[in-house]
Amino acid sequence: MRKTQLSCAILAALASGSVYAQQTNDNNSGAKIETIEVTATKRAESIQDVPVAVTALNGEALENMGIDNFQDYVEFLPNVTFQGTGPGQNEIYIRGAATTQSNIMLSSVQALQPSVAFYVDEQPVSMAGRNLDVYATDIQRVEVLPGPQGTLFGASSQAGTVRLITNKPQHDAFSAGADSNISFTKGGDMSNAVEAYFNMPITDDLAVRVAAYNDQQGGWIDNVLNQPGEGGYISSAQVISRISGGVLADPVGMDANRITNPNINSPEDAAVVSPRNDALVEDNFNDASYAGARFGLSYMFNDDWDLLVQHTQQTLETEGVFAYDPNLEGESSTNRFQPEENTDEFGLTTWTVEGRLEKLDVVYTGGYLDREIDTLADYTGYTNGGLFSAYYVCNYGGSVAAEDERCLDPTKYYREDTTSTRSTHELRFNTTMDTPWRVTAGLFYDDQEVATVGQFNIASTEKFPAMARTLVGSEGINSNGGPFPADVSFINDITHTIEQIAVFGQLEYDITEDLTASFGARWYQIDDEYKGSTSTVDVSRRIRAFGTLDESELAAVGLDPVAVNAAIDSGQLIVDDLKPDGVLSVDDTIFKFSLDYKVNDDILVFGNYSEGFRPPVTNRVGGGLASNQSGKFENFRIPVYSTTDTLDNYELGIKGDFLDGILRVNATAYYSEITDLQTSRFDPTNISFLVFTDNVGDAEIKGMDADITWLATDDLVINAAFSLLDTELTRINSELAGISAGVGAQLPYSASFSGNVNARYFFEMKEGRRGYVNGSVSYTGDRLAGMVMDAYVMEDATQLIYGTGSGLTIEDEAAVYEGVTYADSQGETFRGGRYVQDSYVIANLAVGVTNDVWKAELYVDNVFDENAVLNIDTQQFTPKVVTNRPRTIGVRLSYDYY
Repeated sequence: MRKTQLSCAILAALASGSVYAQQTNDNNSGAKIETIEVTATKRAESIQDVPVAVTALNGEALENMGIDNFQDYVEFLPNVTFQGTGPGQNEIYIRGAATTQSNIMLSSVQALQPSVAFYVDEQPVSMAGRNLDVYATDIQRVEVLPGPQGTLFGASSQAGTVRLITNKPQHDAFSAGADSNISFTKGGDMSNAVEAYFNMPITDDLAVRVAAYNDQQGGWIDNVLNQPGEGGYISSAQVISRISGGVLADPVGMDANRITNPNINSPEDAAVVSPRNDALVEDNFNDASYAGARFGLSYMFNDDWDLLVQHTQQTLETEGVFAYDPNLEGESSTNRFQPEENTDEFGLTTWTVEGRLEKLDVVYTGGYLDREIDTLADYTGYTNGGLFSAYYVCNYGGSVAAEDERCLDPTKYYREDTTSTRSTHELRFNTTMDTPWRVTAGLFYDDQEVATVGQFNIASTEKFPAMARTLVGSEGINSNGGPFPADVSFINDITHTIEQIAVFGQLEYDITEDLTASFGARWYQIDDEYKGSTSTVDVSRRIRAFGTLDESELAAVGLDPVAVNAAIDSGQLIVDDLKPDGVLSVDDTIFKFSLDYKVNDDILVFGNYSEGFRPPVTNRVGGGLASNQSGKFENFRIPVYSTTDTLDNYELGIKGDFLDGILRVNATAYYSEITDLQTSRFDPTNISFLVFTDNVGDAEIKGMDADITWLATDDLVINAAFSLLDTELTRINSELAGISAGVGAQLPYSASFSGNVNARYFFEMKEGRRGYVNGSVSYTGDRLAGMVMDAYVMEDATQLIYGTGSGLTIEDEAAVYEGVTYADSQGETFRGGRYVQDSYVIANLAVGVTNDVWKAELYVDNVFDENAVLNIDTQQFTPKVVTNRPRTIGVRLSYDYY
């Protein structure tokens, strides 16, 4: 019996379930897989009875796998991927529904909504490019619902929903626990973490629960001394000139007279100045710290009604970057020329009232999120992508003789102060009558606001010592309008609000005892209001001008009314959903149908159709002509807003327990069609300094998800999960043909195959102690980076700027890349291609001892010291590789009192 209890303890850590001991007639016992309850359908049900694909990792699984943060738990969900540049700066994708990653410097203002909703309990906390990175302490489970969940979870649930479910106060007994962790990373600093919780019933009706944590994660990336000629940043007049319209007289000659020329003895003699970072050189400079606490209070009014109130407060602080420069030696070195700091603090208060009215279960839940982000980032790379780079950093033209032209220090920075608030309310009803039909119905209200001030230091302070910029407009701004500091060249000051109301419902009907049909629908209305100003554009007035189409207002914001109206009449610009007050308003209804059949007590098969959507997004400089009016960009106008993109999903699945309950197989095959796929575009060379959203075209996705749990013996449990994907662009909008990957190309960021295997083995020890060995291996296949085929352009620029290439793999996709109108450094036409994020395998191993009260564990993460390519970041116009933590050896100690 003891061995059966051991396997009970582990199976919960490896599967979406646990184990129970089933007594047989001969009094022998055997372990079987037991399911856990999930709330994927807004009512508590066994995960094996829910006729949709659901993956769940429970709290014990998270603890035993050493999962604490966003990156860690995605590693064990093969149909879920994330892209980003470090803690608190990631975006989630499910089942391959992805486009170009939001520019982190601009994600707060570009407003593109994520395709995957992220929830903490009942509260949606998604944000484009910066999903809330909640530390996974005292967690009951993580639920992943792949495929559209819009009928129950609304906008941003287009490709799926991830839910972090916390432990709630318990009324039955006092309990407490603590965990500590200390680890050492190869080539990096030490890390340490402490977590603790306690649960206390105050009275029979009142209970509280408190959890707190502090995790200091040491860095491993080195900010090394910039050494031009040895892979370091040299700077290139050729790159600056060609993106600035060829304004320099002899950029090739200027590049010949850089500091790498033996005849140039000092930076003052160089025609192109190389940046210096002597004062910022530091080993292991990418530290991260999570600190926070969660407070919960549960009160039972009577047997039918109860109240839950929780508040979570967290501060995430990072320094440095989590990417290396592939042009430098090794896979842990970078050159940064400005301090890199990010502080991300949030307070999340939620409340839930649950009760019963006759034959109805009633739930009212609400929440308020207040988030503050302060960022300081190196923006030196913008020198290699901005149309006015030569103007900002070079002395040329006019009275400057050709032989005296000189490009100055390109060092730049970006500073952001963003406040995000979100308030939600939901009232829903579940029927509890003993009838063949069941109904879930409700009302939902969501009010979110993002207020941001971004300051860009772009111009050389030697050339422009006192800019003192001011904002053009005042409506909707969050600052005093300026003047801003003398070294600030450009300012974004934006307030973006989204208000949503929705009515949703789902009806289930038992056609027979084993066959059930369900129908769900959601009507929604979303009002999107975008206000504010930049130092060049009165955003509020410009958007309102497109709402009224008043010719005097269009002219006042610098537009040609005749040309704008002609573009609207031709269908080039769409303004139908924009109200005269500048509010973008849309409403629609989405549907879901499903049919499930219970083959027997152990096997369920199901099929369903579901719809998902992302709302349209307003652009700050919508309607404007591209700054480059040649080649592919001739007559191109920035959309006033990107239109809604929709996802239609069809899937067939099976959930089953086999071999007397020791083998579980859950699998789902699906086919998805995406129409008017939204993407983020940032092309300051050809179109606009301001990022905007656009619609790429259409795509289709075919795939299969599966997870398998096998109780091999009473002491050994094996769990495996995998994802197969086949993604394809089926239509490309004409203005993006030759720029974006073409028809038949793969969508970015998701591998054709990903999977993992976990195994845990228990063995008996003396005095009631038990030992265990846990091992896991995860594989992620090759993925393409982004939608735009600009890798060869990036590679040519890298060679010119650093004197060496990146060495990264490029997928060749087109004979001509039409996203630039200049030739490469050899005078040849650029081919089209995207960087390949190469496949990787990560293995983890742990050995521990426990007696159900305390636990001691020695672990090795990334056993084979794999340097994984998590993301190739090209947001600064040369590639940087976001990577994982090297081999880490540590010890975990935990104690629980019940």
